[in-house]
Amino acid sequence: MALAGVRIGTAERDSTFLSQGHALKTVLDRNPALAPVDVSISGDASVENANRLETGDIDFGFMASNWIGRANNGEAPFARSIDLRMVAPMNAGPLFFIARADSALRTVSDLRGRRLVVGPQTSGMTQHARAILGTLGLSFADFTPVYLDFAAGADALCRGDVDAQLQCPIPNKVMTALAERIFVRVLGYGPGELEKLLHAVPLYRRTVMGKGAIRGLDADVPQPAVVNVLVSHPRVADDKVFGVAAAILTARAELPRLNPLFNGIAELFEPLRSEGARALEFGGVALHAGAIAAYRAAGLLE
Repeated sequence: MALAGVRIGTAERDSTFLSQGHALKTVLDRNPALAPVDVSISGDASVENANRLETGDIDFGFMASNWIGRANNGEAPFARSIDLRMVAPMNAGPLFFIARADSALRTVSDLRGRRLVVGPQTSGMTQHARAILGTLGLSFADFTPVYLDFAAGADALCRGDVDAQLQCPIPNKVMTALAERIFVRVLGYGPGELEKLLHAVPLYRRTVMGKGAIRGLDADVPQPAVVNVLVSHPRVADDKVFGVAAAILTARAELPRLNPLFNGIAELFEPLRSEGARALEFGGVALHAGAIAAYRAAGLLE
């Protein structure tokens, strides 16, 4: 039976989600039962994709895992609870603080009393800033939060109007361009701080920003990473979700070659073997029945 194509919501133009969506389209279009695959822009990224899934405008949407529980619970900015279903992890994007290389800042705890770009006021990046810094005992009263997007924040750092910026992930165009304009430093964590953060915030994973990943990064730096995921809705047919999840699994070695943002995707499926479905059920959102069937067929779930 034809599945009438697949519609995927991503994020704004030139975004990381959009570039991943196009790589995913390359893989999914090979399956006649899934084609044609339509990749569309969602200006408000995770939030808009959740709302579009609720209205039936798309079948799948890219979301950062920190938004999923909020959508499921109907917490602001969502007007009501949205019944989502998990499909697959897409990547673990490092969340990292950068400063000018000529700055005295060395670790995240050094941000006390500084001017820090945390992202737009209602953004997911500001949520991450609160979660990370709060775990280290820093509230927004302990520094000067500056509410700018990635590009405007990078410009402010170049001018010296701010001391640091929270960025995610790599590669991203703003970060690559910024590192070419000025020398930057990625702030590390003090002894035990990263472990404390990862224990306190289950949706984060440990990652390492490798030496040379951006200009000026001259050593490996362990960092937290937020898992970005592909989400669907229970009304989307099980066989369609099965086809998408199975195609992603089959292509998990190829996807990083199509887009480096998929680096490490294969490892994100491995916890299914030891933890079961809950390994991918961020924010209390269950795996779609079609995804469960795909992971069982691949031997990742009992």
